[in-house]
Amino acid sequence: MTAGRKIFKHCKAFTESLVGKRYMGADEMSERVQDFYQHLSEHLETQFNCSSDHAQDVMDDVEKYVMTRLYRSVFCSETSDDEKKDLAIKKRIKDLHWVTTEMLCSPLDEEILEVSDHVFKAIIDLTEMELKQVPKNKLQCMTSCSKHVFNAIKAKTKKTVSADDFLPTLIYIVLKTNPPRLISNIQYIIRFGNSRKSMSGEDDYYFTTLCCVVTFIENLDAQSLNLTSEQFELYMSDHAPSHWPKTNGASSSSGSAALSEVHTRLIQLQELEERQACVMENASLMKSDLIDWTDELEMQDLFSTTVIGSASQSAIDSDIIEKELLPQPLQP
Repeated sequence: MTAGRKIFKHCKAFTESLVGKRYMGADEMSERVQDFYQHLSEHLETQFNCSSDHAQDVMDDVEKYVMTRLYRSVFCSETSDDEKKDLAIKKRIKDLHWVTTEMLCSPLDEEILEVSDHVFKAIIDLTEMELKQVPKNKLQCMTSCSKHVFNAIKAKTKKTVSADDFLPTLIYIVLKTNPPRLISNIQYIIRFGNSRKSMSGEDDYYFTTLCCVVTFIENLDAQSLNLTSEQFELYMSDHAPSHWPKTNGASSSSGSAALSEVHTRLIQLQELEERQACVMENASLMKSDLIDWTDELEMQDLFSTTVIGSASQSAIDSDIIEKELLPQPLQP
């Protein structure tokens, strides 16, 4: 048996032993998966004499196979409080919709087309993280998002981007996006990513920064935005006076061709969904009418057959028919 076949059988047996075990705690499941990664990685280097790079390439495929099979069982597990935290951070971000780049001291200027284009791409990457099933692919979405953030800042400042510019800008992007199941995605990467590969280099830096952003948002207060407590509470309650600086989201969206196009497409998509729902409703009515019509035809055929049969029988027994036209009865 080839080495690849042996590894595949080993991975298949491991996933089959865990598929559907929703009762197992998230931490226990994570420990088993990480142990499997560790043992298989050592096995590749000792038993199959794989180079470090080759072994890591194999482990990338192993992670993809294992986590695609286990995704439904382990992502946002019922045994964890991930869903509760997802709802809490989503509400928190929604309540902070008024936060501007100026409040965060971010150098972004979305009136610049190149800047708004990178902002739009960063939002897309952050949103697409939810669609990926493999931890490595989720991490790549975060890395791609962060690179677009860097490019957005460079398009405005025309100089090297510092951490003091990057962090507040990433905070703004997360607030602007309000990505779905943010905590679940972060925990999924931590628990089930092949840590020897995924948590290294720039991926590690960007992911760690994202975790810091979430912590900042959870603990954000008036002092974080250089506001008084009164101002902060009024903003949070949507009762801030009109003369106070407001969010620049509306103006930048109107001035940004990319975001305007997205807004237009979202409206078109909503219209298409409404039309599709109408078409489906009409199709359902047509189907119902067709069934009723078919049943009516069947009833008419049955009724016609009954009437014809009854008429024939009564004609034979009728006195109207001349008896001399009838044949002579048979004699025994």
